[in-house]
Amino acid sequence: MSFKIGNKVVGNQRIYVIAEIGNNHNGSFERAIEMIDQAVEMGADCAKFQMRHIDEVYRKRSLRKDGEDLGTEYIIDLLARFELSVEHHKKLFDYCQQKGIEYLCTPWDEKSVAVLEEFGVSAYKVASADLTNIPLINRLARTKKTLILSTGMSTTEEVQATVNFLNAQQANYVLLHCNSTYPAPLHDINLKWMAELRKIHPFVGYSGHERGINISLAAVGLGACIIERHFTLDRLMEGPDHAASLTRAEFGQLIEGIREIEEALGDGLTRKLSQGEMINRENLGKSIVAASDIRSGTILTLDHVKIRSPGQGLSPQNLSRLLGRTIQRDMKEEDFFFASDLADKRIEPRDYQFSRPWGVPVRYHDFKEYSSRIKPDIWEFHLSYSDMDLNPGDYIVGEYTEEFVVHAPELFSGSRLMDLATPDEKYRKESIIETQRVIDITRALRRFFPNTQRPMIVANIGGFTMDEPLPKDVLEGYYLRFAESLQALDTEGVELIPQTMAPFPWHFGGQRYQNIFVHAEEIVHWCNRLNLRMCFDISHSRLTCNHFGLDFYEFARQIAPYTGHLHLGDAKGVNGEGLQIGEGDINFKHLGEILSEGCPNASFIPEIWQGHKNSGEGFWTALERLEGTL
Repeated sequence: MSFKIGNKVVGNQRIYVIAEIGNNHNGSFERAIEMIDQAVEMGADCAKFQMRHIDEVYRKRSLRKDGEDLGTEYIIDLLARFELSVEHHKKLFDYCQQKGIEYLCTPWDEKSVAVLEEFGVSAYKVASADLTNIPLINRLARTKKTLILSTGMSTTEEVQATVNFLNAQQANYVLLHCNSTYPAPLHDINLKWMAELRKIHPFVGYSGHERGINISLAAVGLGACIIERHFTLDRLMEGPDHAASLTRAEFGQLIEGIREIEEALGDGLTRKLSQGEMINRENLGKSIVAASDIRSGTILTLDHVKIRSPGQGLSPQNLSRLLGRTIQRDMKEEDFFFASDLADKRIEPRDYQFSRPWGVPVRYHDFKEYSSRIKPDIWEFHLSYSDMDLNPGDYIVGEYTEEFVVHAPELFSGSRLMDLATPDEKYRKESIIETQRVIDITRALRRFFPNTQRPMIVANIGGFTMDEPLPKDVLEGYYLRFAESLQALDTEGVELIPQTMAPFPWHFGGQRYQNIFVHAEEIVHWCNRLNLRMCFDISHSRLTCNHFGLDFYEFARQIAPYTGHLHLGDAKGVNGEGLQIGEGDINFKHLGEILSEGCPNASFIPEIWQGHKNSGEGFWTALERLEGTL
């Protein structure tokens, strides 16, 4: 369930953040404008004010200070001095529209409602003090606009009575849990009441008056769809709300925290493995493996199996399903069992038909097996840092008519990631040295594949950060350092092609931030400037488009003319990388049409997460599904 306030949807897992300026401008129009600017800068969804026609709110005796309570007298005095004029409010409304932030207001009387209706406000806030003011609420309900009602100072019975009234009016509204003390003591806040409030009405938010931001963040974790906090330029200013307000820095931290929690909450519908978890599961988990050499046709018993890491094979939870089955392949000691060993038929490769060169990814150690089973147009050798110390002649014997591509390691020995763009000059020079080794290895491989005139080297060239993305104004420096690195490399006879990257790469089983070769416009610009072609990683770029809300097929149209090689895998959400073809968000038939026009001669491989397992089962499945689309 969801509803809209202005152009923002509320209740769809995105928390609506209200920066309550109220009367914290202390009667200064200029200060109010400054606070709107700061609310925009810190990422609030709306800037909220209060409007009173004070003679409509207080009785005449109170306004005359005729023996009134001291507290009321104090409040009336402040309001008389701090209330902005209707003309100023209209200018604030217009300024908010100009700045792209919603103007909301709490009307304390029906005359103020009439004024705000003339402005054309999109929703109304009802103060805790007016939750029981049925005549005012009735006037607001008749506007048919969303109402946001704070529940401070009211009993459960009073809240329920107002809810009953609103439901009878078929009003669209949100209830905000609130403790109306300024600042509110922690022991009085009772955040768990939000769960009971949600039984009264499904849309519940939180209006906080406590010190700091932690309680408001906890309210987000408890399901608040709106967070409202007072905002001040100086907590020491005159007025009752400043002490319970957040400063610019605090409010910015609150919004940053809200957006992080919002992302981390998920939908709560199912337990899904993240990309990082899948990586770590592969490395740290357990598998069923062969306890000894096993001949095809053997009926499996406990004597034939044992449990060992890594977790790249069949889970030990499937042991009872495996025992008693007849194995359909020869196995060496400690070979993994796979899900296909629970099926009656194995997936085998065949001669696939495509309109462009196609291939499969291999490592040195599995090249002999793959080359005995399939004859692609190209081989893509994926190097690890340990492979760089091997003699390829120990694994590749003779000459082959197929062509080849090399995928450079992104991780070198000593847990060092390749980064040809880093501002750390020592680190960049080390990356240049390691990349030159990859280039030299690639040139040496040509003797096995003499038909490859200028082998491509696919590389993740760096530009990542650990904790947050880089500001846009420093990105050019990263591209220029990469250009310097290219100049320092001897690339005679080879072509270095960067991969298109996703915004959240996984390194060492954890998430990082990628900053360059992510966005189409940047890629096109720097390909032209540096005379580069790209490895268009379809899965990476779909994740980029999903994260930034971009049209993936338009992205593909822009990148295709600069594409020398393709990595094809499906993708879903923002981290569902390398999925099997047909199991993500990509329409490969539509994509194939774009690629046929933009890069008809670019070669491709299926790059499926753990596609090499079980003798390439994932690759054969992908090629079957891609046939007819490329």
